[in-house]
Amino acid sequence: MPHLTARVPETQLAGHEGALITALTSAVVEVYGEWARDLVVVQLDGVPAGRWGVGGRVADDAAPAITFGLREAALARPDGQEIAARLVAGLTDAVASVLGERARGGTSVELVATPPGRTGLGGTISA
Repeated sequence: MPHLTARVPETQLAGHEGALITALTSAVVEVYGEWARDLVVVQLDGVPAGRWGVGGRVADDAAPAITFGLREAALARPDGQEIAARLVAGLTDAVASVLGERARGGTSVELVATPPGRTGLGGTISA
């Protein structure tokens, strides 16, 4: 299952939750295909004012930070670099489409590839 966590300053996130979940899910589907839609898990973490810092200073206007968990095999394929590039671009586009172009330049996307046997569901290791 593709898992996304988007950390967004609460002041930017408020009122945009549904649209952001839809846009991020659609970005993943654009890369993986329609079969993935029902498997995409999106968690939005709204960061309260005063709790996001950049360069040692409070930055309530910081751009979102997205962590995308996926299986290592997806990036080990011959087209793995293309998949990574499409995910980073698509997720960034999704954020900008909902939160505005001002968010694009600072949006960070971290792809976290997990090797086989390192995730579980319902108390069982996933293959």
